[in-house]
Amino acid sequence: MDGNLIITICVAMGIPTAITAFCSWLLQRKITKRDKVREAADAEREHRAEVREKNREQLDVMLLQSTTAAIALGEATAKAVQRIPDAHCNGDMHKALDYAAKVKHDQKDFLTSLGIHSLHDE
Repeated sequence: MDGNLIITICVAMGIPTAITAFCSWLLQRKITKRDKVREAADAEREHRAEVREKNREQLDVMLLQSTTAAIALGEATAKAVQRIPDAHCNGDMHKALDYAAKVKHDQKDFLTSLGIHSLHDE
């Protein structure tokens, strides 16, 4: 009877252990599935953020180009008006041209500074 008792005790101890192991396996499987879903959602969110940032950069470039084009157009118009003999340009036209040139150079200097800083930051 001692042999049967030992086998009965081992079997009785093994069943709860097997049930616990099975429950742990199911729980681990559920956690793994949830992690995969979360990783996919995070990757999608990161991709959208990268696209949004790239679009923002393109918008900044376009805004800078349009500002530069507006300054160039203003300068060309002012210089053309100055060449008209009957236009009688006052000092405001010259001040506006000087201001446009200053803004254009300040912009160029700022962008050059950013370019140099970005080279050193990487």
